[in-house]
Amino acid sequence: MKVLVIGSGAREHAIAWCAASSPRVTKVFCAPGNPGVGAVAQLLPIKATDTEGLLKAVIDHQIGITVVGPEVALEAGVVDLFQANGKVIVGPTKAAAMLESSKAFAKEVMVEAGVPTASYEVFTSRKDLEQHCATQGAPLVLKADGLASGKGVFVIEEASQFAPAIEALYESLKAERVVAEEFLRGVEVSCIFAANGSEVIPLAPAHDYKRLSDNDQGPNTGGMGSVCPTPRISESELAWIQEHCAAPILRVMRERGAPFRGFLYAGLMVPTDPAKRPSGIRVLEYNTRLGDPECQAILARLASDPIELFEWIAGVSDKRPQLVWKREVSTCVVIASDGYPEAPVKGDEVRGLEFAALVPDTVVFHAATNTDSHGNIVSGGGRTLTVVGLGSDYQAARGAAYKVVDLVQLRGRRVRRDIGS
Repeated sequence: MKVLVIGSGAREHAIAWCAASSPRVTKVFCAPGNPGVGAVAQLLPIKATDTEGLLKAVIDHQIGITVVGPEVALEAGVVDLFQANGKVIVGPTKAAAMLESSKAFAKEVMVEAGVPTASYEVFTSRKDLEQHCATQGAPLVLKADGLASGKGVFVIEEASQFAPAIEALYESLKAERVVAEEFLRGVEVSCIFAANGSEVIPLAPAHDYKRLSDNDQGPNTGGMGSVCPTPRISESELAWIQEHCAAPILRVMRERGAPFRGFLYAGLMVPTDPAKRPSGIRVLEYNTRLGDPECQAILARLASDPIELFEWIAGVSDKRPQLVWKREVSTCVVIASDGYPEAPVKGDEVRGLEFAALVPDTVVFHAATNTDSHGNIVSGGGRTLTVVGLGSDYQAARGAAYKVVDLVQLRGRRVRRDIGS
């Protein structure tokens, strides 16, 4: 079987790497991919939003199944086009992907489904939002309604943070609608569920680190690292989350005529007080694809055949797959370029990858890399690499990951040193 992975980041590198491990897969393609993905897949120079070009590639190369990585491809309607042409694809339709592409829509569905979430209001007027913030005061959370590559959420802890956040929402992000949400306290957990339209299967739960610097300081990013499985929830709490936060969403989406097939990512706030769990768990947001960097930490631990899971999601197989996970835990550390996330620098050479490849129990996934005119790997700006370490416990896993991180050289790089600690 031939597999196509759509996208160009570390998540897509991990999906391609995982798919290549299947004994059923003869060849993996990735569009457009990056130099790192090229080690496990043939790269196709097609943008993730070029739906017609992607469809033509599937036909020309006789590809059996396609897996969508980024949300922009979902919003572009690639799944709708593929399904209309009888092609097997893993991902939700554009209508179902609105759970991510519109924060306001997701809140509406949560309320209808009875999913526990923070109270909220939606604003289309900047003036009305400013008045609400002045009246409500801090703390408060402001979210751009549409896709913002992980940079559309502003956690306001002091009143002085309102003005720059609102300026960024309406000027930099060009938000047409803003969701103002109750501020919740606790620890964040990422629970990703595979869904076939009517049922869900939980993947190993993870948690990521969204702030740029150690001890959760600095601006929000797309994620600076992750661990899997997360020690922040128990197996019984994962079962509760599946029953109360995932299954009801599938029911409502079916009733709305947009059944959800794909990966449903539930970003959760979990109370630190055991007495408030699990009933105090709240959904912060949904994504409609594998999270990044959680995907890398999760797939590095998958021991069963990923193709069985992909076929079940896409409706090719009715046989519910039994997911098998490695006993080792994983820690994923992001190496970002100088200036990230405010003004990421491009073009700096990445060195030491040949030495990093020699470290056991680790794998390096390329996130934003290119090659220069001399064939050197250079940063494409933003999150450049993600390094996953495996170990018998979190200390061993993070030790392996940081051994690789310390071998990689990138001028002005930004790295957190507390992932998995």
